Amino acid sequence: MKILAINYEYPPLGGGGGVVFKDIYDELAKTHEITIITTHFKGLDRYEQVGNQKIYRVPVLFRKELATATIPSLLTYFPASLRKAKQLMKANRFDLINSHFAVPSSPSADIVARKYGVPHALSLHGGDLYDPSKGLSPHKLPVVRGMVRRLLHRADRLLAQSQNTAENARKYYGVERPIDVIPLGIVPPEVNEIPRKQLEIGDDRFVMITIGRLIPRKGLEGLIESLKKMNDPRDLLVIVGDGPLLGELGDMARRIGVEDRIMLTGFVTDERKYQLLAASDIYVSTTLHEGFGLVFLEAMHCGLPIACYDNGGQTDFLEDGKTGALVPLGDLDQFVGSVEKLKVDDGWRRECSGFNLRHVREYYVDRCAERHQEIFEEMIRGRTS
Repeated sequence: MKILAINYEYPPLGGGGGVVFKDIYDELAKTHEITIITTHFKGLDRYEQVGNQKIYRVPVLFRKELATATIPSLLTYFPASLRKAKQLMKANRFDLINSHFAVPSSPSADIVARKYGVPHALSLHGGDLYDPSKGLSPHKLPVVRGMVRRLLHRADRLLAQSQNTAENARKYYGVERPIDVIPLGIVPPEVNEIPRKQLEIGDDRFVMITIGRLIPRKGLEGLIESLKKMNDPRDLLVIVGDGPLLGELGDMARRIGVEDRIMLTGFVTDERKYQLLAASDIYVSTTLHEGFGLVFLEAMHCGLPIACYDNGGQTDFLEDGKTGALVPLGDLDQFVGSVEKLKVDDGWRRECSGFNLRHVREYYVDRCAERHQEIFEEMIRGRTS
């Protein structure tokens, strides 16, 4: 197959959505020709070829950070990606277009697919439909909601990363036709475990870890408040990641007197991230919503039990009692109780650890890529028959 993929974020730009997109296409590129249109950022090449992948980075306005897009950058990605897509379509006859994120990636894909008669698969990642922590979430803005609704109805096939994302497409955008749910996957990493001492963690600590961008949707204030409720000096909460709330979280920890029980690492390499996971006892999260939650799979790969809320795509693969504890959204007291039970019940922790190590194998990226390939081939056969 010759596939044109349109995604405004591609590593090193963006977060989990860009990372999993790259991992899927790294797999597909082993046997197919892939052309990618993404966003340019200072220091990156405008064009790059890696094996069977050709990567075009188009200019946008006022993108200031690798990790985060701005409104002007999102708005200007549309015309820039449309120009490049039209240019590429004239020179190459692609079999299929796959856009990732309804906004801002799919508008240009929709136009080009219709102009050149190429099937369009729209991959939904969650935040492009629904984000309860943002006033500018697409589902809250009538104009944007209407545009997204139209794009979802016009695409030849809709792919969602979780049942929760598919449900939000139906609930907020009136999608009534079938939606293919393809769980995301991770590339199983080599984990280089090192002694806790090298990570400046005492052997007597009960280590809870969480990973992600430090933004309101992650609900990190709840984790810090849970330390106060547990009131055990041996507890240590490791928060891995960077973001606009870094300073506020440190201030909160000092204000409520738990600064000696929290470690804010800021940005770390993937190697250090897995070293910290391997040195931890459980993975914890009080995020308000996740479209899928790759970090949960990363924790499972390291054999960690997981305690989190029950709102989001993670409920497709996390099961209360087996993977750890799933707690009703916002019930911090029950969350704390579940963490404390995992802390004292060594047998339950071991059972969850073993289950997670086995269960995570179903969510390696090669399986995710196989399902994408099957759907893409079905779409191409349907268009040519």
